[in-house]
Amino acid sequence: MADDGEERVKPSSEETLEGSILSPQGVTEVLCEACDQLGWKSPTKIQVEAIPVALQGRDVIGLAETGSGKTGAFALPILQSLLASPQRLHTLVLTPTRELAFQISEQFEALGSSIGVKCAVVVGGIDMMSQSLVLAKKPHIVIATPGRLIDHMENTKGFSLRALKFLVMDEADRILNMDFETEVDKILKVIPRDRRTFLFSATMTKKVQKLQRAALKDPVKCAVSTKYSTVDKLQQYYVFIPAKYKDCYLVSIINELAGNSFIIFCSTCNSAQRVALLLRNLGITAIPLHGQMSQNKRLGALNKFKSKSRSVLLATDVASRGLDIPHVDCVINYDIPTHSKDYIHRVGRTARAGRSGKSITFVTQYDVELFQRIETLIGKKLPAFPTQEEEVMMLVERVNEAQRFARLEMKEKGEKRKRPRGGDGDEDDTEQSSGVRKKVRGGPK
Repeated sequence: MADDGEERVKPSSEETLEGSILSPQGVTEVLCEACDQLGWKSPTKIQVEAIPVALQGRDVIGLAETGSGKTGAFALPILQSLLASPQRLHTLVLTPTRELAFQISEQFEALGSSIGVKCAVVVGGIDMMSQSLVLAKKPHIVIATPGRLIDHMENTKGFSLRALKFLVMDEADRILNMDFETEVDKILKVIPRDRRTFLFSATMTKKVQKLQRAALKDPVKCAVSTKYSTVDKLQQYYVFIPAKYKDCYLVSIINELAGNSFIIFCSTCNSAQRVALLLRNLGITAIPLHGQMSQNKRLGALNKFKSKSRSVLLATDVASRGLDIPHVDCVINYDIPTHSKDYIHRVGRTARAGRSGKSITFVTQYDVELFQRIETLIGKKLPAFPTQEEEVMMLVERVNEAQRFARLEMKEKGEKRKRPRGGDGDEDDTEQSSGVRKKVRGGPK
């Protein structure tokens, strides 16, 4: 299906680059150079386990913790196959979320930049017609959420995956937990049976085992994580605090760890928005990421955080798995997760790819039982994060004022949404809260 135009994948030498970190795994020279340019210093455990097996032509089941480098583990063998046999609509990658789809696309395009790889991201929340135009150009790799892919398979004229060579299901456990089983079954029925399949999952659930039996042929299992684990370089703490002083402790810890980047997890969209406004009113560069924001604003928030123009990302669990956000120094569980497994996924945002990181979980008088469940799940007692109560209490007046302004701004935003809007302002970026901040900043430190 490859054409003779400039869009074709450029062929490359099959020799591996001596001294490159991935050459012992059998990765070709041009891809090793791409890894070097991305600053990959050494292959991760899942890459060492999975890449040689994949290059031998086997199906792969990869069980790997968040931040383990699993995208590289499946992207490199696929790109190497494309080099050997260039073809349009060569690979389909299924993901559970839109954000993860875009991040996988970024990784493929970065690794394949020198060989002309073209990707298409096919997810909900974006115009079907514009996606149809991209698919009509027959990209090499399609990264999709199952529901929107089915929409195109049923409604987009000329779109077919009947010549597909590779299928990847990333975060398969989460795809199935989000009730995409019907869509996945439909996709499996129309793609070639002689394709290669890579299945990656954080855990091997019964649903994933069932999918493995249906979709993979004689797979090799590459497991580099236990069922519920956190990485060794992650320092985990808790802070036991009165519920009414959560905001004061949050501001105190951010000030104490100034210069670091933070993801702060909240239980609701409203809480993430409010705390982001509160922090901005205190001069802290914070931005929210939650499910009530449009797709463009969510991607915008991620890009601002990744580019370090914002140091604090206030997130709901929509961002707690799969997102490739490099260099997160600290995760704070502002609201303790109600499901203990979500704790693993949240704190997995830091200490990624061999780097160290911290996580701090706020435990109020109402959260003790949930916290004990988390400790039971991970098999360890967490130490308390050292805080100075006297210093925290000195922040009460300033934080109370910032809380009041944040509530007013939330109310104003709610009223604006009820009225017809003339423009397309970025109302989910808390920088909209001007004037207010000056008053709060003016207080004593």
